[in-house]
Amino acid sequence: MRQWQSAVRDGLLEVGVLPYNGFTYDHIHGTKVGGTIFDHNGHRHTAADLLEYANTNTITLLLHATVHRILFTTHKERSNSRPVAHGVLYKDARGTEHRAYLNHGTKNEIIVSAGALGSPQLLMLSGIGAGHHLREHNISVVLDQPLVGQGMSDNPMNAVYVPSPSPVEVSLISVVGITNFGSYIEAVSGAAFTSNGSEFTMFTPKIGQFSKLPPKQMILQAIAKAIGRIESLDQEALRGGFILEKVIGPISTGHLELRNTDPNDNPLVTFNYFQDPRDLERCIQGMGTIEKIIDSNAFAPFRYNNISFSMLLNMIANAQVNLLPKHTNTSMSLEQFCRDTVMTIWHYHGGCQVGRVVDNDYKVLGVDALRVIDGSTFNYFPGTNPQATLMMLGRYMGVRILRERLAADETN
Repeated sequence: MRQWQSAVRDGLLEVGVLPYNGFTYDHIHGTKVGGTIFDHNGHRHTAADLLEYANTNTITLLLHATVHRILFTTHKERSNSRPVAHGVLYKDARGTEHRAYLNHGTKNEIIVSAGALGSPQLLMLSGIGAGHHLREHNISVVLDQPLVGQGMSDNPMNAVYVPSPSPVEVSLISVVGITNFGSYIEAVSGAAFTSNGSEFTMFTPKIGQFSKLPPKQMILQAIAKAIGRIESLDQEALRGGFILEKVIGPISTGHLELRNTDPNDNPLVTFNYFQDPRDLERCIQGMGTIEKIIDSNAFAPFRYNNISFSMLLNMIANAQVNLLPKHTNTSMSLEQFCRDTVMTIWHYHGGCQVGRVVDNDYKVLGVDALRVIDGSTFNYFPGTNPQATLMMLGRYMGVRILRERLAADETN
């Protein structure tokens, strides 16, 4: 761990985010150094790498294939019968339609892992959702389940860019401060986040920070204007890094609904950032902690003494990291700054939550042979980053399902 991350770590400790827990995977209050999915050569290793360990005799992987809906069988002559998932309809890259069916056997089932946006969308496209909403899109109702798409959450993230008088290393999020008031403090630095020194890459309009707005507001002219503002900044001012805070939970929730019946189109999602005042208060305290870190002795080598914290807030507000309307007091009020410059850190979850859409075994309530196993089932966000939790959820449920099958086979 090099100079920027070390300064953030020492700054966190100096301002009271204690104790120091060193390197650990544990999620505990204090300051720690977390794990990474990047190796020593800077290569990122995703869950796709796990396919290397798959048994090629028992798995078939279809690339560039998009599932359009899950297929169900129903016995209308039986009043108490439940719909049973028995296959999927999907299209390949050329748009050719295919169908894949489950083998015969009572233990065979379909597992949906399309994420917080994709899984509730796919259930709706397949006829599981609020009946009135499905009928609006001419979708046959398999199960009237109004809780599909509800409980959508996205942890609000706000950040400050700190220009540095001296060069800094390229660093990804490594150090994290887990506060006792419900905010996570993290940091990134270097050229990786100012692409060619010309834009705030991690927070640029080009990679979807505007996607939380209604489609009619995501106009190309506004995006181009925002990019232009960023590119006009002094290049020396782009040598530094971001310190960000992310709200735990969150408590505020929203909903997801279909825009149309095309699975390739994003659904309409409303997260209701800061609808609950407790989320807003956590952001305010988190930004206050960031101000203290920047003013700490540990961080002194990486700040200009003649640039105030309100000037740093102004820099972010003027960079137009989203299309929300700005206010004249954005840089003077942390509450207004949180509201005006809120961004996503892509940790959205909910929509198929345990106890509402799936049971404790992740089986979809009201139908058979169908599970959802991904972040859409979460009722709250696990830790500072969900990757390890999601991978281990898949591992845990995979082993559990296999053991249940083995036990059933031995019984028979």
